[in-house]
Amino acid sequence: MVRAALVTPLSGPLAGFGRAGAAALRLWAERFAQPERVSLDVVDAHPDVRAATRHAEGLAPDLLFGPYGSGPTTGAAAALSRLLWNHGGARVSPRPGLVSVLAPARSYFAGAVELISRSFPQVAVVGVVNARTGFGRSVAAGAVAEARRRGLAAIGAEIPTELPDADALLVVGRFEDEVALARRLDRSRWRAVGFVAAGVAEVLAELGDAREGLLGPAQWLPEAAPEPEEGPTAAEFAAAYRARTGSEPPYPAAQAFAAGVIALRCLREAGTADDAAVFDAARRLGITTLFGRFRIDDSGRQVGHRVLTVQWQDGRRVVVWPPERAAAPLR
Repeated sequence: MVRAALVTPLSGPLAGFGRAGAAALRLWAERFAQPERVSLDVVDAHPDVRAATRHAEGLAPDLLFGPYGSGPTTGAAAALSRLLWNHGGARVSPRPGLVSVLAPARSYFAGAVELISRSFPQVAVVGVVNARTGFGRSVAAGAVAEARRRGLAAIGAEIPTELPDADALLVVGRFEDEVALARRLDRSRWRAVGFVAAGVAEVLAELGDAREGLLGPAQWLPEAAPEPEEGPTAAEFAAAYRARTGSEPPYPAAQAFAAGVIALRCLREAGTADDAAVFDAARRLGITTLFGRFRIDDSGRQVGHRVLTVQWQDGRRVVVWPPERAAAPLR
């Protein structure tokens, strides 16, 4: 019997996505972990993630999964010396003993910048507006670096601020900040506009047709998922998740599920639950799950998975980057 534990928000402001990840990992443990048998304990990370993590560590699990959210994941990693599987914190500093399944926050707007650079020769300056949070600053720093790497000027600013005088605009803030800005935005000022929130279907729903043309990053979309080498297909996972919860799986559910698939594979490869051996197995592993490619560097940073860039076209999110996963060209 493999013992696993998950620390994630089941209450508080991040509870929605935390519960989605918990439902997905329960589904993995109960249905998709064969031939192994897996027991899963779930501990609420809110309001004290460090205390919750220490409690989960005290359960002596073979596999320990961290929470949804960069802040909670950072707190969980600081609270223990065990190997932690990170499926929910995009802006978490890499360290030995932390295995990240999702792509880092700095890469969120890389595809959008590349598309803008290639598609709009008139664009010379990219404006990047971010919240005063670690996640916001990390996403913005990656966008600015990518723009400059491609020979574009980049102007950064923090919310609240006057919007920069630029040819294209990229925004990363708290979702409520992005919605407020999107409501009052004069889109005619820019050749292209991107919001982190545009990559999540429900966040900008109130804008309706005003979402049309917006760019955004997406860690996962079921219709763009690759054929997995390990675990079920995205369609099989989505059907099972829908039967369990009555709703479609959001990206945090896919991230958590993939973490379960990968962690169990590494445990199997290591032949022991020793954290160092499992971490070494993770560093050697290169595999594709329904979430995408998994490959980490020696620090545990995810280097195989790439964030998708989507654009709202005809009322739905369509993948426009990377080219091998694109369903339509940029409009």
